Amino acid sequence: MRLWLKRIIPGLLAIAAVFTIWMRYELTASYYAGGAEVFVNIPRGSGTNSIATALEAGGILRHNLPFILYVRWNRLGRHLRAGEYRFTSAARVSQVVQRLVQGDVFFRTLTVPEGLTARETVALIARNGLGTENALVELLGRVDWVSDLDPGATSLEGYLFPETYRFSRHTTPEEIVKSMVAQFRHASASLLAAHRPPPDWTIAQIVTLASMIEREAKNPDERRLVASVLMNRLRIKMPLACDPTIIYALKLAGRYDGNLHKADLGLGSPYNTYLHQGLPPGPIANPGYDSLLAVLEPATSDFFYYVSRNDGTHYFSKDLQTHLHAVARYQMRK
Repeated sequence: MRLWLKRIIPGLLAIAAVFTIWMRYELTASYYAGGAEVFVNIPRGSGTNSIATALEAGGILRHNLPFILYVRWNRLGRHLRAGEYRFTSAARVSQVVQRLVQGDVFFRTLTVPEGLTARETVALIARNGLGTENALVELLGRVDWVSDLDPGATSLEGYLFPETYRFSRHTTPEEIVKSMVAQFRHASASLLAAHRPPPDWTIAQIVTLASMIEREAKNPDERRLVASVLMNRLRIKMPLACDPTIIYALKLAGRYDGNLHKADLGLGSPYNTYLHQGLPPGPIANPGYDSLLAVLEPATSDFFYYVSRNDGTHYFSKDLQTHLHAVARYQMRK
């Protein structure tokens, strides 16, 4: 028996030494056998063994055993997060494990600026490779998604909230548009919980006026003041005479060339706020948080007019005569 042990123990020690050297090499050496980029999806509920197998199949690991042993030795199995991961270069086993522990999941980031129309928004989404423009435009007709907020809505105009979003490669166009509507719901609910809306105003009216403010006030500091002018006009039933509403009508008709002409002020459209009193039929863009807030908390002023100074700010006037002088100063000279 002792003789047998004397013969077997050196062999076992040699195997252990070789295994230790191999493990040390596998744990410290970087490896990557993928192409320009490799995506590995880790489904929810995946165990350490199945994760290691997926990583090995993707060319991220040379062998799955070092990964399994490393995870179990450090008791990290429960901390590996599900999701789709993007790999582009060689990494050590510990670095791969750390990415899965941190949940460094791959997302496409999409920033939607304030003031875009719904059509401009879906065109932006399509340019970022998150769906075809035709499919996205069709989704703008899903007014059933906002029917409780705006029963008269004819599109999702105004309800695609401007924000920075993160989407996976597999997010569908419907999921993208729905998430933007959901973000609008969240933002508007938060605002309405903290600020009392004007008496008898509906969400649709708030969004419509906010969209006009978004398009008029390029300077964020002027939003509440522009809101006060428009609300002062509404109070005395004075036409809003808001250029962006006509531009929106021209865009709908495919007639906008980047300039607003004098003849356009007579455009026969319900969005022409020079000819029609009150708010237009619906939003003309997707307003951001600050423009919605401006409707709920307008400045207190006795201004009824404003004109662009052509530097991103406006000159505000209380009466027509002062306004005409400002127009001559800032617009006629231009």
